[in-house]
Amino acid sequence: MAEITAALVKDLRERTGAGMMDCKKALAETNGDVEAAIDWLRKKGLSKAAKKADRVAADGLVGVASAARGNGMAAAAVEVNAETDFVARNELFQAAVTEITALGIDADNVDALRQAKTKSGETVEDSLTSLIAKIGENMSLRRVSALSVENGVVASYVHNAAADGLGKIGVLVALESTGDKAVLAELGRKVAMHVAAGSPAVALAVDVDELSADVIEREKAVFADQARQSGKPEAIIEKMVEGRLRKFYEEVVLLKQVFVFDPDLTVEGAIAAAAKDAGAPIKLTGFVRMVLGEGVEKKEEDFAAEVAALGKS
Repeated sequence: MAEITAALVKDLRERTGAGMMDCKKALAETNGDVEAAIDWLRKKGLSKAAKKADRVAADGLVGVASAARGNGMAAAAVEVNAETDFVARNELFQAAVTEITALGIDADNVDALRQAKTKSGETVEDSLTSLIAKIGENMSLRRVSALSVENGVVASYVHNAAADGLGKIGVLVALESTGDKAVLAELGRKVAMHVAAGSPAVALAVDVDELSADVIEREKAVFADQARQSGKPEAIIEKMVEGRLRKFYEEVVLLKQVFVFDPDLTVEGAIAAAAKDAGAPIKLTGFVRMVLGEGVEKKEEDFAAEVAALGKS
C-alpha cells in the first residue's frame, strides 16, 4: 500500500475542501491515488467542490495581442512569469511582455516563441536574460496560445489590467462569420468577459462534442454512484444520471452556459441573437482563458522564521 503522507492529505484537502480525516480515509481507500480519492469523496458527498483546480498564485503578467489578416484576424495570449508583483508593475517588464505577446501571434508553440527575434535582434529567450540582469529578478516565458479565423474576429479581454493588453487574466474568443465586424467585435468582447468571469463555472469546451470521453465517463460514474445511494431502481437511476449530465454540460460547455450578460439566454442563444444583427451566421470556433500562475507551485515562505534568522546574523 502506498504511504499516505501529510503532504498528500494536505493537497487533497485543498483541492476538495473535505475534512482532514475524510481525506486521509479517501487516500487509504484508493491506495494514495489523489484523483481517485477526489472521486471517492464526491461519491460519499464529502467533497465541497467537484474538482478544485490547484491554482497557486505566481507573479508576472498575461498579455493579449491581435492583428488583422485579410478578412479575418489572429491573436495570442502569452504568460511571462516573474518573482514578484513589483516587477509586474515595472515599465521595462511590461514593454517586454507586450513585444513578446505580439510575436506570439505567429508562434506555433512556446519553444518557437522563445527563439523568435525581438526588435533588438535578440531572441525572446536572450532578451529575458538581459532583462533579468537589469532588474535583478528571475523571469520566464511560460506559455503561449493563439487563435485565428479566416473571416470574422478574434476578440480579447484582459481582467485586472496593469497596462493596455496586460493583466492577470487574458481571454481570446474566435468568432467565424462574414457578418458586420462591429457586431462581431461587441459580441466577442462580451463572450470573452463571460469566459473571464468563469460563471457559473470555468468552461472546458466550446460544445459537448469537444468534451473528452474520459471526462464524460468519469462524471457518469460519479453521478451513478451518487444516485444509487437513493436506493431507486436502475431505470430511474439512468434517468437521474442523464439529468445530472445535462446539468454538468450547462456548467462546463461554453455554448450551454447561462450568458453572464443576460440570464435568460445561453451563450449559444446570445450568439444566435447577434447573428441577426450581424446579417450572417456566427460560429464560435475557439476560446482561450489564461490565468496568471494557474497551476504553478510557488515556494511558501515562512516570514516569521526569515525575520528570526536575520536577527541572529
